[in-house]
Amino acid sequence: MAKKIYLYGNWKMNNTYSETEKFFVDFAPAYEPFRNDKNLEVGIFAPFTSLWPLSQGAKKSGIVFGAQNVYYEAKGAFTGEISIPMLKEYGVTHIIIGHSERRHIFGEPDEMIAKKVKAVLDAGMTPVLCYGETLEERESGNTFTVMERQLKSAISGLTPDEVKKIIYAYEPVWAIGTGKTATPDQAEEVCKWSRELIGQPEAVILYGGSVKGSNAKELLSMKDIDGALVGGASLKPAPFLEIYTAYRE
Repeated sequence: MAKKIYLYGNWKMNNTYSETEKFFVDFAPAYEPFRNDKNLEVGIFAPFTSLWPLSQGAKKSGIVFGAQNVYYEAKGAFTGEISIPMLKEYGVTHIIIGHSERRHIFGEPDEMIAKKVKAVLDAGMTPVLCYGETLEERESGNTFTVMERQLKSAISGLTPDEVKKIIYAYEPVWAIGTGKTATPDQAEEVCKWSRELIGQPEAVILYGGSVKGSNAKELLSMKDIDGALVGGASLKPAPFLEIYTAYRE
């Protein structure tokens, strides 16, 4: 039996309102052959300013509608932040939490990420929890020490049912946007280890880091990799969907 693949696109700071509208004009016919494929779940995570056209495109196509970040307080004096109620009103169901760019560029600590995960779960939404090591951490032999800290901090205090509702995304920082990719064996080793650490055999674990059509089959065929969190290749429908096509061939 073929496993279900989760194909999630993180647009990061790309695609304006009008570019998002254009994306879905092209996406609709490209996605049509996959609409009824029960072994595929497609999701797109857009910038806040593009959430409205994304909501319309997601509704028509039936894909997952996601945001890239959120603050854990429902309201208050937090200039520049976006709350969970604001996103829920748009119809957002999934939110990326703890992406390496939030951790390393914007300095979000483990404690803040844990609060965000809990707040998203309490709202009945799905957190997509990112974690991963830098090149320096890998080369110094600290890959699993770093990720154990990141994962345990995020799930500490959660019930087993809550832990199971999180979607996990292993993203080695050294492979994001660099063209470098963890080998299938490297990615599988971490995803298998992650599944054992969180204690949920059925947890959904994605791999992210320069995933594209040319390496998708090897990566997604690994037993403990349930899908991909895709960056640059998700900005256009054809290369994005090519990742699943390549896996299925």
